[in-house]
Amino acid sequence: MKNSREIMEILEAYDLTGSYRAAAELAGCDHHTVARYVKMRAAGQEPVARKHRDRAIDAYLPKIEELVVRSNGRIRADVVHKRISAMGFTGGERTTRRTVAEAKAQFKAGQRRVYRPWITEPGLWLQWDWGEGPQIGGRRTSLWCAWLAWSRFRVVIPVWDKTLPTITACLDTTLRRIGGVPAYALTDNEKTVSTDHIAGIAVRNPEIVEVGRHYGMTIRTCLPADPETKGGSEATVRIAKADLVPRDVNLLEEYRSFASLEAACRDFCEEVNNRVHRETRRRPVERLVEEQGRLHPLPKAPFTVAFGTTRRVNWDSTISVEAVRYSVPHQLIDSRVWARFHGDELIVTAVGEAGPAEVARHPRGTAGSPVIDDAHYPPREDKEADRTPRATSAEEAAFLMIGPGASSWLVEAAAAGTRKVKAKMAEAVALSKLYSAIEVDRALGTAAVTGRFAEKDLLSILDYQAGLDTVEPTRASETHSLQPGTSAWSRFGITPTSTGTDDEDRT
Repeated sequence: MKNSREIMEILEAYDLTGSYRAAAELAGCDHHTVARYVKMRAAGQEPVARKHRDRAIDAYLPKIEELVVRSNGRIRADVVHKRISAMGFTGGERTTRRTVAEAKAQFKAGQRRVYRPWITEPGLWLQWDWGEGPQIGGRRTSLWCAWLAWSRFRVVIPVWDKTLPTITACLDTTLRRIGGVPAYALTDNEKTVSTDHIAGIAVRNPEIVEVGRHYGMTIRTCLPADPETKGGSEATVRIAKADLVPRDVNLLEEYRSFASLEAACRDFCEEVNNRVHRETRRRPVERLVEEQGRLHPLPKAPFTVAFGTTRRVNWDSTISVEAVRYSVPHQLIDSRVWARFHGDELIVTAVGEAGPAEVARHPRGTAGSPVIDDAHYPPREDKEADRTPRATSAEEAAFLMIGPGASSWLVEAAAAGTRKVKAKMAEAVALSKLYSAIEVDRALGTAAVTGRFAEKDLLSILDYQAGLDTVEPTRASETHSLQPGTSAWSRFGITPTSTGTDDEDRT
């Protein structure tokens, strides 16, 4: 069998000579071969096409194609080989694998889905989807991933749950970041968006419909189990998870707090929106400026009905829900927040300049037992641990100027309920003029440690300290020691010996 190059050389030789034999001499083949290829070309047949030879497996092709179609192109070649071997096929498994591969290729060619390129228009489409976020303290998080179709502007927000109030807060925050409202929002068929499907028609959740009406936006859903209908948000989820969720491939460390995850998401959005997009060859922030002219204006007030009931934050930075007091950040004192129960947790939402955001989350409490989070309050000085005297008069200042021993004496004397504290302070000031301030401060410190606050105790301690300074102290050495001798123990355990005369006299 000649290859295509040899066949073309034979035909060129014939066209040059016009003779079968002459062309055969030039091409180095038999003149019958030249005649066969020339006649095939003249008949409109493809000279390079090889004639199909009958194979033993051809008799089983209908059964193989049936099995491929019934399995939707998923059946394995070894399963097909067992089925046709039972029917009498004696060929090898390699032949079966090649034939099954050809049948699957033909099946997929007939089933292949053809896509029409989606040409986006500015101001029309916003897509959002959810991604599995990292765990913080053993608790799962989720990533809200939104994508403005024309400008490719992305917004990623971490959340604790995927309830309707959370979706509303994330949607409001996203719209305020992009600076307007598009005509449509496309998402998946979750229960918060589509409650049911009847005859292929998605039944919308009435609450999400109200959210869309508030912002002047129509919320659409993709086909069930068909992520290809919202590929832009799917790509945003994939990129966000690759850059934000700790994996072996990115060697990210675990997040210690939810605030650190929020900061990482903001940095991620800043990075992806300021780099050149591969498709548009422009930065998304630049295209967003152009798209904002086609967006609808944002309502001044966010949709807050789904956030729960409103509560006024009291002066002690708490709100009351069902007769239970819950703490909120102290920066929200005298402001209005929204509270709702989700399972066994109370979620508190506040609306700021950047939109609604979750500010507190508590376990459900019981009446009479406030639920307080210390992180909601500024750090305070410990009044019991930091007892530092501060002078409020000239007499107090003169006493405290003696030294730290004076401060210690005052603290301990006050705690012990000492009488005539001011008179004893004045006495100490007078003694500091007779003695040195260092000596008096030392005596006051000794009195504070030993608890001696009676009359004349300070003067007694001063006299004792003066005597210690004049008497030579006794120090232990090899020649002088306070340890008693051990000579008394030298005969311990030895029985005294009696004389024989005594024994004879006794007998």
